[in-house]
Amino acid sequence: MTIRNLGFFTRLVRTDESEDSATVYRQALEQFDLAERLGYDTAWVAQHHLDPAEGGLPSPFVFLAHAAARNPRIRFGTAIVTLALEDPVRVAEDAAVLDTLSGGRLELGFGAGGSRHAFELFELADADRQQLYAAKLAKVSEALAGAPLVDGRGLNPPATGLRNRLWQATFSASGARRAGLAGDGLLLSKAQPRDPAAPEATLWEIQQPLVDAYLEALPQEVAPRIGASRGVFVADDHDRARAAAERGAVRFLEQLRRNGGPDLAHTVEEVLRDCYIGTPDEVVEQLSADTALLRSTDFIVQVHPVDPGHEATLRSIELIATKVAPQLGWRDR
Repeated sequence: MTIRNLGFFTRLVRTDESEDSATVYRQALEQFDLAERLGYDTAWVAQHHLDPAEGGLPSPFVFLAHAAARNPRIRFGTAIVTLALEDPVRVAEDAAVLDTLSGGRLELGFGAGGSRHAFELFELADADRQQLYAAKLAKVSEALAGAPLVDGRGLNPPATGLRNRLWQATFSASGARRAGLAGDGLLLSKAQPRDPAAPEATLWEIQQPLVDAYLEALPQEVAPRIGASRGVFVADDHDRARAAAERGAVRFLEQLRRNGGPDLAHTVEEVLRDCYIGTPDEVVEQLSADTALLRSTDFIVQVHPVDPGHEATLRSIELIATKVAPQLGWRDR
């Protein structure tokens, strides 16, 4: 296994009722600051609406513009913007501004999914999500590529090169094939719905067909970009890591019951089956068996659904960069 790029991802989740949004945002920025100092290649955020326990960031471009001003080297990504809920031209404009301000450091990830309440919020509860996503993806891709929008006028500022930094997230082989045909990057999730016929399948066994479909569809002249997001929590002590993980899994199950969405888990054990938890050596051993990760270009770590608190998250970020990733072939460039 050789990791080309190491990324850190946060959902900006509130894990304590006493935390306000300002605290959550400040802590996420401090985590990005540490990732920058430790040599991480990318820092990613997700977009969520209304529920701070699911994710605290409805406006990822605003947040990332501030993060980019603090950190001059690391690249920034969206994983994901829920494109079905957005105006594709406004997304292209906001992304172009952020990419310009950051010196071309944006990685732009899209997906069709989102919680039920988010689609209700935008009066799209009965919409065909995949059809809506496909139409908006085509529009934003055209805009970023410089196609004329009105009377021969294209995007301003022009999104130079950003069309080649699009990523698509998916749970399906058909979605992976669509990403490959477009020459986009493929984003693999940290968890995956199980086929009832194969409930014990590992995460990488489920995701191997997605990687295969993507690579088969990718034009020969396009270099593959596969980002494998993984739930990774590393601590100095095994028992403390496991205890924190189980507490986080209980919170995550409550959030799943409240918000709906993909059928990912019903028990603590099912929540944690796709996570890598323990001391550095233990986590290295666990990750070394992940064959989907073996074929990825980008290893993107997140502490969700453990969400152990700010200080423990900072320590995990440090241990991954100094003790885990180097054993898997990653080097701070």
